[in-house]
Amino acid sequence: MKKPLRFNTARKLLIFWTLFIGIGAVAGGLSMIIDPSGKTLHMDGMLPYFRVLPFADVLFQDLLFSGFALLIVNGVTNLIAAVLLLKKKRLGVILGGIFGVTLMLWICIQFYMFPFNFMSTAYFIFGLCQAVTGYIAWVLLKREEA
Repeated sequence: MKKPLRFNTARKLLIFWTLFIGIGAVAGGLSMIIDPSGKTLHMDGMLPYFRVLPFADVLFQDLLFSGFALLIVNGVTNLIAAVLLLKKKRLGVILGGIFGVTLMLWICIQFYMFPFNFMSTAYFIFGLCQAVTGYIAWVLLKREEA
């Protein structure tokens, strides 16, 4: 009886992380698409840091490409995982954990580009929490299936 309870707790935590990251990424991505200059979000000062990336002269003159990337890579994907988790699909557990790792990789790029900042560090930790929660949920699900 404890196994399903533990799995359901882990699943609910993973739903939290996928919704938290997904909704935040959709909001941030849409904000960058709506105002690619970055002035509305006070992100225009960050554009010079994008020069270290490949194709910076083409893709990173404004925040449009970054907005679409954020929307797709961390927004839509996490919301899909959340829906699958809410529907109690096994794939939601797997994707929820994978997208935590994806967020950590995304933030590693930010660590390379930007000076040390609280937000990047916080979101790396959020990605780690999501990945660990996904792994724990997967292990508990495997035990439950056995």
